[in-house]
Amino acid sequence: MEFFSDPQVWIAFGTLTLLELVLGIDNVIFISILSGKLPPEQRAKARYIGLGLALGIRILLLLSLSWVIGLVEPLFTVWGRGFSGKDLVLLIGGLFLIAKSTHEIHGSLEGEEGHGSKKTYAGFVGVIIQIVLLDIVFSLDSVITAVGMISTTYGSNGIYIMVSAVVISIIAMMLFAGSIGAFVQKHPTIKMLALSFLLLIGVMLVAEGFHQTIPKGYIYFAMAFSVLVEFLNMRLRKKAEPVHLHNPYTDEDEQKALAES
Repeated sequence: MEFFSDPQVWIAFGTLTLLELVLGIDNVIFISILSGKLPPEQRAKARYIGLGLALGIRILLLLSLSWVIGLVEPLFTVWGRGFSGKDLVLLIGGLFLIAKSTHEIHGSLEGEEGHGSKKTYAGFVGVIIQIVLLDIVFSLDSVITAVGMISTTYGSNGIYIMVSAVVISIIAMMLFAGSIGAFVQKHPTIKMLALSFLLLIGVMLVAEGFHQTIPKGYIYFAMAFSVLVEFLNMRLRKKAEPVHLHNPYTDEDEQKALAES
């Protein structure tokens, strides 16, 4: 009880929860974009499954602190540079995020309209697999940050703070993921900005895999500033018909899916 009555514990909990929310923004954006490729009746399900898996992965990683800490130990050396398990995950995840973001940008601008209409179930499974892969990358980064911030101060008791902060942050993401997804799908410029941010985050992950640290503050400041400028554009400029981005599911497919749901 003395542990939970300590005001410093609650300050650490609030700080870590806020940090987890900030670190989870890119995860929510990625899940929203991927789920937007599915028929309307499957999008919410994909978002909840994706975020639920993210929660499970993060809690499992937190409960395996010794294994997570061991991931920073070098496994092998190439040209005098040591690479750990964390470095390999960041490298693979960063390259996947760069490739996926580029693919999504191409598909939205030059892809074939309605090409996924006959692959609904396979598309759903594919989306979940992609979400899981990126959940592992984002969760590892998030958990290592939490461990470094909390465990050194509170020891074994820090697990309660970390798990609680992760649960609260994921619940908050679940509450707002639908609104974020709908907004991103409605505004093509926001979607392109979001994909550009994911591309940038992929580059940051690859750089971290090579031990070249890029402060996350720069990335998130650029994201926030770009979105602010776009909001001002949307408010101040004359409203016009937005550019139509290609969708794997046509409007006819969506109307049919909604009618059947």
